Amino acid sequence: MTIPMLAAAGLLLLAGPVSAQILTPPGGGAGVAPAVPPTASPVPAPDAAARRRQELDRLLDGLPLAPDEAAATALQTRIQALWAQGGSPAVSLLIRRGLRNLEGRAAADAVEDLDAAITLQPDFAESWILRAQALAASGDSRAAAADLQQALRLEPRHFGALLALSEIQQESGDLNGALRSLDAALALHPHLPGGTQRRRDLSRQALGDDT
Repeated sequence: MTIPMLAAAGLLLLAGPVSAQILTPPGGGAGVAPAVPPTASPVPAPDAAARRRQELDRLLDGLPLAPDEAAATALQTRIQALWAQGGSPAVSLLIRRGLRNLEGRAAADAVEDLDAAITLQPDFAESWILRAQALAASGDSRAAAADLQQALRLEPRHFGALLALSEIQQESGDLNGALRSLDAALALHPHLPGGTQRRRDLSRQALGDDT
């Protein structure tokens, strides 16, 4: 079974260098009193992970408000890139290998690669999502759904994980669950590609209507 993975392409992206911000006191130049009193402790600059989280939250807040599909797609692309940047270099290498194995229809090998990625960095949601894809491809839908639930505990607004979970639920016959998961994904990302038609089809199957 194949499940749609909106995050997969973004996992191949690497984090780019973050430009340092240079703060200049008002009026800059020699002889100007410092903006922070000498006795005050300087406020530490947020690290890269904190900056990434702040940008992610801002973009995810804006995604439901995107005026059209083009604007939503631009936000989605950046969100997926930021999700991908959370992995360490070793984890990113394992994920690339796992993706190659998935593309080569070697699902069991992909599961092993992603097992290792999760062991190295258990708080990285993308590894759980991709292992779910590998488990689903190997026929273990229950384990795949459990991995997606764990990914959502780590990244509650991951619309890709919700979409994948909806697909698994539909495949297993849980149409109402599939509709709930899809609705949650659409609440986060109203312009989700194919989402409106998929909801119409699921609603017809689950509820017998064309909502």
